[in-house]
Amino acid sequence: MDKTLRLAFYRIIKTLMRILYRKGVALGDFTQLVKQAYVDVVEQELARGGERVTTSRVAAITGLTRKDVAVLREREATETSQRYNRGVRVLTGWLHDAEFVDASTGQPAILPFRGEQGSFERLVQRYSGDMSNFAMLEEMKRIQVVRETLDGSSVELLSQVYLPQGDEGEKVALLGLDVPLLISTIDHNLTSRNPQDLRYQRKVSYDNLPIEVLPEFREFVQHDSQQLLLRFNAWLYRHDRDSNADIKGTGRMQAGVGIYYFEQPVDVEKDAKHED
Repeated sequence: MDKTLRLAFYRIIKTLMRILYRKGVALGDFTQLVKQAYVDVVEQELARGGERVTTSRVAAITGLTRKDVAVLREREATETSQRYNRGVRVLTGWLHDAEFVDASTGQPAILPFRGEQGSFERLVQRYSGDMSNFAMLEEMKRIQVVRETLDGSSVELLSQVYLPQGDEGEKVALLGLDVPLLISTIDHNLTSRNPQDLRYQRKVSYDNLPIEVLPEFREFVQHDSQQLLLRFNAWLYRHDRDSNADIKGTGRMQAGVGIYYFEQPVDVEKDAKHED
């Protein structure tokens, strides 16, 4: 492993280790996950290249024993994103589907809980799959996205962002959804030979800012980024076949844009140590 690649992976792993340390994950569990991921990737890449996928071949590439590879090939990683994705779909429908938008203001309407047309019940049925109206309402109330009116007959949208607030488990699940998307974009740009095919990947940062200016910058970022994401969201909604059955075309692709805010203290001595 060359110096640049080693430093890049050290920084990624170090950040992940803070989460694993806080969650009490032992090094052995992390190592097992690394082995599983490596075996899965080698299998996928061999199959994509039209090569025969065998335990011996995977073992030779990864450096693992044939016994370890055989066991790992029988296992599958699990994902816990279903509830989050359903909530996002319901929120998106509320923001853009004309049936659930106030025609006079263009804003999400206050919805009666029940009804065959323009109700919260109808919204959930259309966008959440088989999740019940009551379960979705409780979930959205729990993360403070909606509230019921005083008489309990209607539901009002409080936020245009579906983000878990109190459940750390759900926030960790987002780690497994969002970080891989960023890394896959960087990986694509590393391997793409066509300059026209590069995916958008930019950031702006300064490293000598006083702490006192950060609250103003956080507020500025939150407001402007949210407005930009809402515009992107509206465009994607119009072109997604789950939202618009009239959209024609081939294949099934996922596309989007992620924006994140970061701040951290600058430790010049430690950065210099690992760059030597």
